[in-house]
Formats: sequence, structure tokens, C-alpha cells
Amino acid sequence: MTPHDFIQAVTSDEPKHAKKWRSLSKQELNQILMETPPVWKGSSKLFRNLNEKGVISYTEYLFLLCILTKPHAGFRIAFNMFDTDGNEMVDKKEFLVLQEIFRKKNEKREKRGDEEKRAMLRADDYTSSLSDTTLLVHFFGKKGKAELNFEDFYRFMDNLQTEVLEIEFLSYSNGMNTISEEDFAHILLRYTNVENTSSYLENMRGSIPEEKGITFEEFRSFFQFLNNLEDFTIAMQMYNFASRSIGQDEFKRAVYVATGVKLSPHLVNTVFKIFDVDRDDQLSYKEFIGIMKDRLNRGFRGYKPIQRYTTFKSCVRKELYSR
Repeated sequence: MTPHDFIQAVTSDEPKHAKKWRSLSKQELNQILMETPPVWKGSSKLFRNLNEKGVISYTEYLFLLCILTKPHAGFRIAFNMFDTDGNEMVDKKEFLVLQEIFRKKNEKREKRGDEEKRAMLRADDYTSSLSDTTLLVHFFGKKGKAELNFEDFYRFMDNLQTEVLEIEFLSYSNGMNTISEEDFAHILLRYTNVENTSSYLENMRGSIPEEKGITFEEFRSFFQFLNNLEDFTIAMQMYNFASRSIGQDEFKRAVYVATGVKLSPHLVNTVFKIFDVDRDDQLSYKEFIGIMKDRLNRGFRGYKPIQRYTTFKSCVRKELYSR
């Protein structure tokens, strides 16, 4: 796939029609890769700038998907997984070894020692025989001799998360500095299994009479919080065990304690107005967390059916239960 294909895959509501396969000659591939910038020139517009001028392998696609849902605190762990010799640098062979192990997780399981040994042998073969990809050239240079340090690795992961969020935000902002609270609700409910999204939207419209808007910084901070959802869930369970209601102050404090992310009062209020269906200014954390786990995975745990099928399914279910 191309960088453009990857962006489409993670930001589009519905799968695109499969496009025709295009065969590239070695010369055409080399010409494309020549335009790949080095990692120290990376930015939050890397994939948009490359557009169709790049190639991404399947294992790299899986790697990039993992990045999108990884908290910043996990960037060091990810780097250390690649840095097998512990020298604080990742070379091309180390990167390929982990990719091969990652790919094998979807195949028949082997003993750990055998798996790593075979991955090392394959990485040796890959280094000499596998065609380079945009990501390999970006990380390790056109000759494959460069090494990747943690700072560049961290910046790449942070830039990728930011780029995808920017694309989603800009698709609703129409050139403005904010998106509406209703648009924010639409984005939150994308890729989830919520069947009747209209009830959430109507609830929010009645609770927020004056539109103030959500800035990109607020938008980004919320999705940074989502990447730390597991830690937040533990904090929220403590309130539940203590039979304490979860108001906006408790929610905001739990987010900060568990994730280190500070959400603005307006953003927290907007989230409550979306999910506080009975309008008691309390949050049903089980429902909220269940929906947000769907959103965090961007539908990759199971594609959400299009609306007309969902409506039909709801009608059938309602009819069956009424009999």
C-alpha cells in the first residue's frame, strides 16, 4: 500500500473500493524511494506529503496501527523491543527481526527460542534480498546503514499520531480553528458499535445550547487520554467500588492521575453532555469505556456496518422481542 492508502484506511468511515494492483519495476521503486526524506526531516505531514510516492509492507502496516493507539509512556518500551542488543540504537536488521516475529504471531506458534532464531535467519535473508520500503529508507537511509535513536523514533511515533488526528480534525473544521461540539461527538462515535447515534447527538444538542467549539489542542488531548484508557479504567473502578458517583470533577481528576493529561473544563463538560443520557450530570463509566474502547481501535476489531443495515437489524431485533 502507499502512504495515501494507509491514511485512507485509518481515517475513512467506510472501506474504499479495492483499486487495481500496480506493478512497479525496480527502477520505478528506486525512483520513488529516492524522494523519501530521512527520519530527522520527519514531520506531522510526512504521509500526506509522500501521498502515492511510497510503499508500505503488510508488517509495517500492522506496526503503524499499533503506534496509533500507543500512549507516549509506551514509546520507550516499543523502542527497547526493537533494540535487541541494548545499545540505545536500532539498526535495520533489528527492525526486521521484530517485524518477522510480529508477523509470525498470526501463524502457527513455535517455541520462543526457535521463533527468534528463525526470525534472525530471515532478517539476514531480508537484508540482502528484500526490496526496501518507504519506512526502511526513512529510518535507515538509502543504503540501509543508518541507525535509529530513541529521540527520532519518539518523534516519528508522535508525528504519526498527530498527523492522523489533524486529518480527522481538518475534515470537520472547514479551515476554522475549532470544530463544533456536535462534530466532536460525530468523531467520537465513529468506528463504534453504537447503533442509535442520533440519541447521543440529540441529548448533547439539548444540553449545550451555545456552541463554543473544540480546539485542536483539546481534541488532541482527548485522544492522548484515550491511548491511556486502560490506566484510566482502573482509576474509575476505584470510584465504582467505593459506590461514589462520577461527576465532572472526579472524571477530570481520574484522567489526570491515571494519564497525566489535563482536559479542559469545556471538553469534559462536552463529553458528559454526549454520554450523560439521563442528564443527571453523572457518567456511566462502563458504557463510556466500552464505547471508547471501540473508538480507540478504529473499528479494526470488527467493522461497523453501514447505517442502513444497522437500522434494519434494529428493526428485526425489535420485532422479534415484541412477539
